[in-house]
Amino acid sequence: MSQLNKLSTLALTLLITGAIDSIRNLPATALFGTTLIFFFIFSAIVFLIPTALVSAELAANIDEGGIYQWARLAFGERIGFLAVWLQWINNIIWFPTILSFIAGTAAYLIDPALAENKVYLVSVILVTFWGLTLINFKGIRLSAKFTSFCAIGGLIVPTIAIILLLGTWLWIGKPLQIHLTPSNMIPHWGHVDNWIALTAIMMGFAGMELATVHVNDVRNPQKTFPRALAISTVVILVTMILGSLAIAFVLPYDRINLVNGTIQTFAYFLHAYHLSWLTPILTLMLVIGSLGGMVSWIVSPIKGLAQAAHRGFLPPIFKQQNKHGVSQSLLVIQAVLVSLVCAAFLLLPSINGSYWLLSALSTQLYMLMYVLMFFCALRLRKKINYSPNTFVIPGKSLGLWLVCLLGLTGCAITLIVGFIPPKGINIGSNWYYEVIFCSGMIGLIIPVFFFYWYQVRNRMGTPVATIEPVDGLARQNS
Repeated sequence: MSQLNKLSTLALTLLITGAIDSIRNLPATALFGTTLIFFFIFSAIVFLIPTALVSAELAANIDEGGIYQWARLAFGERIGFLAVWLQWINNIIWFPTILSFIAGTAAYLIDPALAENKVYLVSVILVTFWGLTLINFKGIRLSAKFTSFCAIGGLIVPTIAIILLLGTWLWIGKPLQIHLTPSNMIPHWGHVDNWIALTAIMMGFAGMELATVHVNDVRNPQKTFPRALAISTVVILVTMILGSLAIAFVLPYDRINLVNGTIQTFAYFLHAYHLSWLTPILTLMLVIGSLGGMVSWIVSPIKGLAQAAHRGFLPPIFKQQNKHGVSQSLLVIQAVLVSLVCAAFLLLPSINGSYWLLSALSTQLYMLMYVLMFFCALRLRKKINYSPNTFVIPGKSLGLWLVCLLGLTGCAITLIVGFIPPKGINIGSNWYYEVIFCSGMIGLIIPVFFFYWYQVRNRMGTPVATIEPVDGLARQNS
């Protein structure tokens, strides 16, 4: 690919921001109420900033980007496959949640009551996901253009709009559901609900490493990746705090719907300002923004899984790529599995319950991957001599250890509280929730051992000369 056709800093920033800074996360984080600013800053310190710094260092110094290559070089092929499997399989569980947000938001164009209709939600989820899968058949260039368009029209504009509407609300002295004071902005550490809700923010910050699989599609990656990650971190943190406050200030706690709470807030604002005619326009923008945010999540883990396929963990059909460099077989398998997971909306007695279960399960799997990523950063700094002209985390070994320990602390907290059922959301009995949750964790990790066995059997029958060599040394600057 020529330099002219490669991704610029702006395109990469939009790709990262569009994948992470989703306005769909705002209702869940608004549940924090007066403590949300504290938890956002806390989560940024123990998760968002560490993942951004580690992703930037590894992307700038390792030839082949992505968690599979990092884990493979650090700890061997099996750990590499486990890491990319966790990254991919968590998305299979997560996709129905963002798709339910799209469906719930789109319902406002027809009938808001449809947001509580499970048949409607599942139908929209299936049609939307299969449509986005077909778009990804055309490769990263089209995907990046689609994401940039959606990020501008469906993320940046609505985010600015909700912040301006909030500012106007505060300016004219409208009533507020919460009041920020020094005493109530600091959480009560003994309240378990505060830590449970932390899951929503941590999952909302996940995905910084996704774009690194496209390292060969980026202009001057040693400088472009760190710059794009730094810009994205600031934008994500500021916009998510202000957007969450907008919902928390306006909607009563018991009226915040995890699926369509964002459009609820817009509708509430616009009705108060006698601008209800703008609601369908903003609804359409929110749908567009969410569609764009999904593109990176659909194609990036697939690229990492395709790398593992070339190492013998998957059947040969999954190594095949179309003329756009995309593994269509893996994309189709992914779409089929997402379609099956949609049945989760029929397992729990409420839409909010299903949404929370899938989000929490997805978060647990993803946090396990991040644990591996932080250990990879520590291992690779010792194992590979990085070029002095590339980005590394400041502070030498002490700086790297501090960043990784902060990240591991954030992961550990999230993993612990993820098993605790939330209050105020209809999930059935606690026993029912725990059985489904733990069964899901076990059932989604067990296939890894089958693929380990498959690779061993495959290699036992393969001549040594045909086994691919281990690649991926430190990037050398030209």
